Amino acid sequence: MAMTVGDFLVERLYQWGVRRIYGYPGDGINGVFGALNRANGKIRFIQARHEEMAAFMAAADAKFGGGLGVCIATSGPGASHLLTGLYDARMDHMPVLAIAGQQALAALGGHYQQELDLPAMFKDVAGAFVQQASAPAQVRHLVDRAIRIAVGERRVTAIILPNDLQEAEYSEPPRAHGTLHSGIGYTRPKMVPYEADLQRAAEVLNAGEKVAILVGAGALSATDEVVAVAERLGAGVAKALLGKAALPDDLPWVTGAIGLLGTEPSYKLITECDTLLMIGSGFPYSEFLPEEGQARGVQIDLKADMLGLRYPMEVNLHGDAAETLRALLPLLTEKTERKWRGEIEQWRADWEEKLEARAMVAADPINPQRVAFELSPRLPDQAIITSDSGSCANWYARDVKIRRGMMCSLSGGLASMGAAVPYAIAAKFAHPERPVVAMVGDGAMQMNNMAELITVAKYWQEWQNPQWICCVFNNEDLNQVTWEQRVMEGDPKFEASQNIPNVPYHRFAESIGLKGIYVDREDRVAAAWEEAFAADRPVLLEFKTDPDVPPLPPHIKLEQAKNFATTLLHGDPDQGGIIKQSAKQLLGKVMPGQKKNKDKE
Repeated sequence: MAMTVGDFLVERLYQWGVRRIYGYPGDGINGVFGALNRANGKIRFIQARHEEMAAFMAAADAKFGGGLGVCIATSGPGASHLLTGLYDARMDHMPVLAIAGQQALAALGGHYQQELDLPAMFKDVAGAFVQQASAPAQVRHLVDRAIRIAVGERRVTAIILPNDLQEAEYSEPPRAHGTLHSGIGYTRPKMVPYEADLQRAAEVLNAGEKVAILVGAGALSATDEVVAVAERLGAGVAKALLGKAALPDDLPWVTGAIGLLGTEPSYKLITECDTLLMIGSGFPYSEFLPEEGQARGVQIDLKADMLGLRYPMEVNLHGDAAETLRALLPLLTEKTERKWRGEIEQWRADWEEKLEARAMVAADPINPQRVAFELSPRLPDQAIITSDSGSCANWYARDVKIRRGMMCSLSGGLASMGAAVPYAIAAKFAHPERPVVAMVGDGAMQMNNMAELITVAKYWQEWQNPQWICCVFNNEDLNQVTWEQRVMEGDPKFEASQNIPNVPYHRFAESIGLKGIYVDREDRVAAAWEEAFAADRPVLLEFKTDPDVPPLPPHIKLEQAKNFATTLLHGDPDQGGIIKQSAKQLLGKVMPGQKKNKDKE
C-alpha cells in the first residue's frame, strides 16, 4: 500500500518526538486515524470523552511533560470543541499543536455539512500559525513549521486537513520553483541579556533594602537560581499560581501565593518592598503589586511582550530565567543587614499559625480548608497536584504545601472551569510512576469532569503507579462566584444561578470500577486521605463541605467590607451560616496568639 498523507503526517510527528496525541475520532479525520492504526503504536492515541478535554490534556502534557502537546479532532463541531482547551494553552504560553479534519477539497465553499471556516475560527487562538492543506507535497512544511513555531515561540498552532487529502497518496515536493523542502529539528537557544543590562539590573537590586521577588511559571526550571539570588539579596519570594512549584514551601522566606487567592505575608512582602524582581510571571492584578513609583523594578522574561507590562520596570531583561539569574548572581552583593528578611520570616510564621487555626475551625459539615490542610503532609514525594478554578483554588493556593520535586498546575491565564481532571489524566500519561491528585469543585465535576472519570477507568490499569485521586468539594454551590457576588457586588446569593444538584460522585466512580470514598465528618478527613493513597486503584474522594466558609482575601478592603455589609442588609439566603463562619475565620486571626498565651499560663 502506498504511503498516504495521513501516514506521512504520523511518521513526521514521530520524527519530531511526538509520542502521545489526545483527541476524539470522526469521519472528517478518519484518514489520520487509519494511519495511527497502521503505525502500530509508534504514537499513542489517548481517547478523551470530549474534544475540549483533549485540548486541556494536550496543554497539561506540555506543562508536565516539558515538550509539545498534541490534540486531534474531526471537522465541524469536533474542531470547535477544541477551542477552550487551546485558549488555556495559549494564555499560559504552552506549545500545543491542534490537528483538525475538514470536509473534502471539492466541497469547500459549498455550505457542506460540518463545513466551518476553520482557518478563520482558529486564527485567534492559533494565530502564530494556522494553515489548511490543499496538496500532499504541502503537508511536510506545514508540519515542520507548525511544530517549530509552537515549540520555539511557546504558542498554539493548528493544521487543518481536508478528509480526501488525508487519504491521498503522499508525494515529496518536487525540486521545482514554488516548492519547499523543510526539515525537522529545533533546539532552544541560550537566551541571556547583554552584560551591560545585567549590570544595570544588579545596580538596582544591590541598592534595594527591602527586596521582594515574584516568581511565575517561567521560574519553574530555575529553582536553585532563584534560591541563590534570594539568599544573596535577603529577599522574600511570593509565588503567582502558575509558579507554585517554582520554590518549595519549606523555605521560611517563601511567602506563598499572591493575589485574591494569596497569603497575608505575600501581600505585605510586595506592598512594603522598595525593590521588586519579577521572574517569569504575568501576574495581572495591579492592586497586589507596589504602587507605581514605590519600588524600583527588574523583570526577567522569555517573552518580550510580557516585559514591563504589569509594572513600570526600571530594567527589563529578555532571557531564560535560569540562565539570566546565573549570569546576574556574580554581580549581586551579599546583603549583611537581615532585618527585612527577619520580618518576612516572622510574617510567614504568623501566617502558618493563622492558616492552621482557620483550617481547624469547625464547619457544617466540613471546613473545605481542612481538606487541603490535611492533604499537604500526606502528599507522597514527587506528587503532581492539579486544581480546578473556583473556591477549591483558594485552598489549593494557600493550604497545599509544595516540596522540592513536586509538580502542580491549573488553568492560569484562562482560569477555566473543568481543567483539573484532564490535567491530572495528562499528568499520569506524562509521568505514570508519579502519584497524581486533582482538586475539583462540584460545579466543574458536573460541567464536564465526571465524564473524564470514564477515561481514567479506561486506562488506569496500564499505569505504573495506580495512585490517582480526584478530590471533590461537594457544597452544592458555585461557591467562588457566590462569594464574588457578595463581596464584589454587594448582592445576596442568587439561588437560581448558584445552587447546583447534590450528586453522589463517589457512587458514580464505584459504578465504573474506581474506588469511591465519601466523607461528611471532619474527624474523618485525615484518615480518608490515607485510605485514598493506599488504594489499589484510582479514587474519587468526595468531601461534603460547607459553602459558608469564606475564601478570605489576604487584605480586606473597605469597599469589600461595605459590599458584604450590604449583602447582609439585603438578606442572604445563607445569612446565618455566612455570619457564623465569617466570624470564626476572622477570629482565627487571634486564635493562635490566644492559644500561645493560654499555654504559657
